[in-house]
Amino acid sequence: MNGHAILITPQDLMMASVLVVAAGLVSLGLGLGLERRLAIASVRTVVQLLLIGYVLRYIFQAESGWPIAAMLCVMFLAASHASVQRVSRSFRGDLTLTFFTLVVVGLATTYCVTGMVISVEPWYRPQYLIPLLGMVLGNSLTGISLCLDSLLESLSEGREVVEMELAHGATRWEAAQAPIRRAVQKSMIPTLNAMTVVGIVSLPGMMTGQILAGADPLEAVKYQIVVMFMLAAATSVGSVGVAVFSCRVLFNERHQLCGDKKLRSR
Repeated sequence: MNGHAILITPQDLMMASVLVVAAGLVSLGLGLGLERRLAIASVRTVVQLLLIGYVLRYIFQAESGWPIAAMLCVMFLAASHASVQRVSRSFRGDLTLTFFTLVVVGLATTYCVTGMVISVEPWYRPQYLIPLLGMVLGNSLTGISLCLDSLLESLSEGREVVEMELAHGATRWEAAQAPIRRAVQKSMIPTLNAMTVVGIVSLPGMMTGQILAGADPLEAVKYQIVVMFMLAAATSVGSVGVAVFSCRVLFNERHQLCGDKKLRSR
């Protein structure tokens, strides 16, 4: 049942650009003013994807582990920066905290899939590690951003409630329990929505890519199931981790909320 992938030529890419031109014409017709942004975004898409294509080709062919390590560092740094930049409030050390969380959760989750589920030898084989880790980081950074945004808003806007609970003898973890719970629940919404409609409303990118490459649809589905479970685990564990570590920073050991001294708006 396996077929062969149809190669895309430069001429095919030029023809595909007509689709973006159509979007630009819609913007012109409706006076949306998005033509310049659309053109810049299209150029960046082409340049960035071509560059990463050449980089991945080099990494996949390289026998040394240094290119892989360098690629992972760039991915973790970019994901950490994107996570905190999407949050309306910040505190000192949030970037380091997010980076540490993404490294631990990303590597642990990806190892479970490559090393234990599909048994890749070695588990850090770049053809598997980099694409799967990229999906984990892309999904986790969204969840972490939503979690941090909700948590910091709750501790800032609902400071009086938290301090009242502390004044009545609650520990910092008891006072932060409700904000943490709400934050983690919010962080899981995109993942839960995606899991609910997958296969009915949407066909995810990994599954679609495998099918277009000629893989058996049932095999592509199996991989996609593993990926969905992987993303759910990474998002939930990452959100809980960043919420707990944030509370350790924002509450002192005397169980006092120090958010007014550490929280700041972007």
